[in-house]
Amino acid sequence: MLPDSPAASMRKINTAFALMLVGMVGYFVYWGLDYTQYNHTMLFLLATLFGVFMAFNIGGNDVANSFGTSVGAGTLTVPQALIVAAVFEVSGAVLAGGEVTATIRSGIVNLNALPMQPLDLVFIMMSALLAAALWLLFATYKGLPVSTTHSIIGGIVGSSLALGVLLSGNGGSATDLVKWNKIGAIVSSWVLSPVLGGAVSYFLFSLVKKNILDYNDDMEKKIATIKAKKKEYKDRYKNDFEKLDPDVKARETAAMVRDAEIYDKADCDPNELESEYYRGLYPHDRAKASLPIYKALRSWVPWISCVAGMMITSMLLFKGLSNLKLGMSMLTNTLIILMVGAFIWLATFIYAKTLKRRDITKSTLLMFSWMQVFTAAGFAFSHGANDIANAIGPFAAIMDVLRTGDIGATASIPPVAMLTFGVALVVGLWFIGKEVIQTVGKGLAELHPSSGFTAELAAATVVMAASVMGLPVSSTHILVGAVLGIGLVNGNANWRMMKPIGLAWVVTLPAASLLSVAVFFVLRGIFG
Repeated sequence: MLPDSPAASMRKINTAFALMLVGMVGYFVYWGLDYTQYNHTMLFLLATLFGVFMAFNIGGNDVANSFGTSVGAGTLTVPQALIVAAVFEVSGAVLAGGEVTATIRSGIVNLNALPMQPLDLVFIMMSALLAAALWLLFATYKGLPVSTTHSIIGGIVGSSLALGVLLSGNGGSATDLVKWNKIGAIVSSWVLSPVLGGAVSYFLFSLVKKNILDYNDDMEKKIATIKAKKKEYKDRYKNDFEKLDPDVKARETAAMVRDAEIYDKADCDPNELESEYYRGLYPHDRAKASLPIYKALRSWVPWISCVAGMMITSMLLFKGLSNLKLGMSMLTNTLIILMVGAFIWLATFIYAKTLKRRDITKSTLLMFSWMQVFTAAGFAFSHGANDIANAIGPFAAIMDVLRTGDIGATASIPPVAMLTFGVALVVGLWFIGKEVIQTVGKGLAELHPSSGFTAELAAATVVMAASVMGLPVSSTHILVGAVLGIGLVNGNANWRMMKPIGLAWVVTLPAASLLSVAVFFVLRGIFG
């Protein structure tokens, strides 16, 4: 039986992903109809479609640019990135996304400003979901990494203003439904996001480049110089050897045979060497052996790995697992962080000590590749904690209203909803995420495992810090800023590529707002 062609294998994989999404959504609809007590069935079905569509496009745009550094650096393939996304994105959303979800679902709309009906909130959130998803689909098609947070908040603002216009005759202003102080705080974070991402990335990669990459390059040049001198010596000796008398040749050859038996031993004494060849060769090999070739890999890399591991572990403990109420004290968490850091330092140091007579560049790339996989997982967790809320937050508000008929009712987000949206997110990455991966991974700056690791570590730090404060920042802006920070250090930042990206950033909020206004009036006209 002949193996499947690549095209046939790809079709099977695509079919498997499509069936997984359809099956998960089908089960969720079956569960959700009962959960909402069959209230407003058509609205629930449409809301589910809009919410899943939004999660799908978050996967195509936001998760794609999140993993662009890993794929662009060659550390992860797209299927491997999918596995990391599936596990850590959903885990971050479930464990650490609560505060941001609450901000998205109720922090933008002032529910008490005007006499709003329960279904009005449903229309606001449904309009925002569809409008944001349509804008993200367009941006993804163009290969532009934009902010899902900008998109969903723009959608909420647009539909809220539309409702405000309809209700403003009842003693209030059309703008009262929007909490503008919240918008102001969020906008300020958008400005800071790329700046902070770039600054942290610039600082970290400057250290990495100076103390590891440049040091290794210097060692490579010294090794190349020694090898060139060694080759020159061997060629010169060979020419001189051919000119010797036969008796002298025989004695020199016999001496070389005896020297060869002791030359490679660690305790070889140069004074014991008999042949002219090995006595002349010894200074060249001694010069190479005396070079501290692996100094950077045995000093800086273990400490950088240790710090990265401790930072990501602290994110998990203090932001993620704290929501599970495990009852661990500050001392316990601190000891766990220190143990993880010590283990990573020890493992990295021991591996570096085993490096002998290996290509230093390949060894460096290998070590940073492992580190980047770890930081990719940490960034995935951070991203899930923030940006899946852009789909599940509005949808959770819709489900609460449909289930209870009360605007103010809130309930914990059902795990099956998180899982369904997580599956949609990963499927979106698979089907439509490749263009944005190319833009972030290769278009903004040239990335390698070391620079990709630094960009992800910097972005994860900024994103998770914002998540701890419950502020829905743009992970897209942070990561793009981090990649440009790498480009500034290397002098290869593609500012021309930033022009369409920057324009898309500016257009995102008003575009989503206008789309949301149109969708809102259609929904209210049909179901209102």
